[in-house]
Amino acid sequence: MQKNITRQTVGIALFSALSFVVSLWEFPIFPATPFLQLDFSAVFTLLGGFMYGPVAGIIICAVKELIRFAMGSDTGGVGEIANFLVIFSLIIVPTVVYRFKKGLPVVIITLIIGVLCMICAALISNRFIMFPLYIKGGAAAAFESFWYYIVFFNLIKGVAVSIITFLLYKRLSALFRKINLQSSPENDTIEK
Repeated sequence: MQKNITRQTVGIALFSALSFVVSLWEFPIFPATPFLQLDFSAVFTLLGGFMYGPVAGIIICAVKELIRFAMGSDTGGVGEIANFLVIFSLIIVPTVVYRFKKGLPVVIITLIIGVLCMICAALISNRFIMFPLYIKGGAAAAFESFWYYIVFFNLIKGVAVSIITFLLYKRLSALFRKINLQSSPENDTIEK
């Protein structure tokens, strides 16, 4: 029992660190909305959630956002909170369902649901958190001008993160078992 907790703690710490480092490499994909920065840190959140469960995924995401805030946030922590909510929305359905039902069709369906939840969370957090904070009185009008960029940005990000996670999971899970950071092989059934 203690050994499993230690393995899981080390794995979560590793994924949190990787998620933070990868989050530093972000870039805009639409010139009209440079505030929408694409990064692939959510890959490690999703991987950790699949390997260790949804609570681990949430912890990885929270630790990454706390480190970003501690390193000097441009948004006073509000951007980190909004990003946490958006990534939480992406990972929660796939990682919870995966604990109970494994297999390729389940993973694909739940990742699609996760991406749709992510888009909804991004729209809500931008409309009611980010835009009012930065634009104040003109938040509603600005949101009307940019909402479709938010949808497409999060669709691209969600699909990219899902595909990369899907491609990496089996290999990383095998590596983690080999170096004794994951105890049970039954979690390897993502591609079956």
